[in-house]
Amino acid sequence: MGMAILIPAEEACAQLGVTRQTLYSYVSRGLLRALPGADHRTRLYRRAEVERLARRPLRRRSGQAARGALDFGPPLMESALSLIENGRLYFRGVDAAQLAAGASLEDVARLLWRGGHEPPAQDPFSAPAPAGHPLRRGAAKSFAAATPLQRALALFSLAPADADGNDPAGLLWEMAAVLLDREPSAAPLHQQCARAWKLDRSAEDLLRGALVLCADHELNASSFAARVVASTGASLREALRGGLAAMSGPRHGQATSLIEAMWAETDAGSDAASVLSRHVQGGVYVAGFGHPLYRDGDPRAAWILSRLPAAACNQRLQAAAATQLGEVPNVDFALTALRRHLGLPPGSAFLIFCLGRSVGWIAHALEQRPRGLIRPRAVYVGEPPHEAGAA
Repeated sequence: MGMAILIPAEEACAQLGVTRQTLYSYVSRGLLRALPGADHRTRLYRRAEVERLARRPLRRRSGQAARGALDFGPPLMESALSLIENGRLYFRGVDAAQLAAGASLEDVARLLWRGGHEPPAQDPFSAPAPAGHPLRRGAAKSFAAATPLQRALALFSLAPADADGNDPAGLLWEMAAVLLDREPSAAPLHQQCARAWKLDRSAEDLLRGALVLCADHELNASSFAARVVASTGASLREALRGGLAAMSGPRHGQATSLIEAMWAETDAGSDAASVLSRHVQGGVYVAGFGHPLYRDGDPRAAWILSRLPAAACNQRLQAAAATQLGEVPNVDFALTALRRHLGLPPGSAFLIFCLGRSVGWIAHALEQRPRGLIRPRAVYVGEPPHEAGAA
């Protein structure tokens, strides 16, 4: 039996090493959420939030600052790309939800890829798309039944020896080609997806907004991985491959597959509350709900779900999450709902996320390059130094 996702005040105090009065002060300061318990006198706390808070340097305990900085703690480095503040997401100071209302992914790329405040001298999307590589075309047949991630990891590295691994727009078009299993094209990315999936104009516009919202999200795991690779002096292509690799975990890129599994159970007639409870009680990572950086809900999810009919949003699963977890849907849940509403092939929610986020990976790599190597120090917690063979 896995650990409960919600814990009582006594356990929260024990993990934090504080009194109840201090625990309540954390709640009043917005550092923790108190959820209703069995009666009006009791409150429960999310175990993950308590554990995260325990790792932060609130009380300046030795070594805690370094650990907290790597788990939604203090910023690791300066960046001018995206900002999460007061429940909103901004790309270079522009509200991402406002951009989603009419901008294309290419528009956001132009915004994020520029250096400083001035646009580049030449539009990065003015050149023609690269020709399809015969080796990649042949290998693609072997991945006809593969997931989008498997296909991208295998095929994106297959490029001619003289291919420009530092052309941002060309690499984005290549990424679209391997994810959609098509030849590279210079057409807007949302139009490429719409053609591949035979969508009408209304669906195409929904897809355009979703791609924009996925473009960047501060120092998330895959963007940080891309920055680390770029910091070594590697090409943008290699930085993108680093971002792709980080997408393979269930706590990031593969979260949508976990949501699909729960959704399928409810479609088959299982009670949503029971499905969610079984995952929670079994200690299974529950994807799709809540986000540490948005206390009042993920604005990306709100934008997407508000444009879908209620019947397409699995209200039963949402209600179960609100009751059992005290959380609302995040962007992974919203992308899954969008995928199912539009009737896209399984795995397409991940594909949308990955294609949009490729713009951010390139932006982080470009921003990091002139700053040099990322090489943090470790807080050593192993055996103290001693002479070999000493008792």
